[in-house]
Amino acid sequence: MNKRLARILLKLTRTGTVIRVDTRNPCVALTFDDGPNPDYTPQLLDILEQHHAQATFFMVGQTAAKYPDLVAKVVAQGHVVANHSWDHPSFPTLTGRQRRAQLRRCADVLAPHGQKLFRPPFGHQDPASRLDALCAGYEVIAWNVLAGDWRDWGADKILEKLAGKVQPGNIILLHDGLFSAAQHTSLDRTPTLQVVDQLLSEHADYRFVTIPELLKSGRVVRQPWFRTGDQRWLDGLKTAQALQGKMEE
Repeated sequence: MNKRLARILLKLTRTGTVIRVDTRNPCVALTFDDGPNPDYTPQLLDILEQHHAQATFFMVGQTAAKYPDLVAKVVAQGHVVANHSWDHPSFPTLTGRQRRAQLRRCADVLAPHGQKLFRPPFGHQDPASRLDALCAGYEVIAWNVLAGDWRDWGADKILEKLAGKVQPGNIILLHDGLFSAAQHTSLDRTPTLQVVDQLLSEHADYRFVTIPELLKSGRVVRQPWFRTGDQRWLDGLKTAQALQGKMEE
């Protein structure tokens, strides 16, 4: 093993993946994956503006390419736009060349707005894909609070899952779109909008900030984040996505 690769691997081992920030400041990061969505993202922006909240949007490049004005609007309202791959594959299932192309194509579409933050689709990551992101200069951002809003749940159930989870330094994962959905009914983001509105109303004593701002508020907490998905489940999502595409034609 050459010295350069050894240094990179050592850095990879020491840094890990960001899951939250250890801070006493009453600040939380709302993050939204899989957008932008032309129906729901503008509504979400209105809700965030009403509550003077900022958020981070991990966007899928293929979708962002269709709505460049919406991407620009997200940034113009003070939010952060970040990389969530080109078309939302599970990174451990790809070759290194394919992963790097996914990052590059999404970054090209988000330019000049995108920041060097990356969230792996489905949260799937192995050492090789983490190394690719590191070499490309990305800070990988995971989460420590999972809302479960990609499921076919109503707002009440999502809020129940989030009860007590708005705590200093937490990173909350939500979705303003769904690039892959097991059920067509899950594509409706109305419950997520209702949840965000209520969450912000109930926690007016907190500041809801972007990931870059949160990272500056205290000690960044990282962990080795290596997760892979069941291939049959991934194949099922691809089938559902293909059927959804035919329905929209």
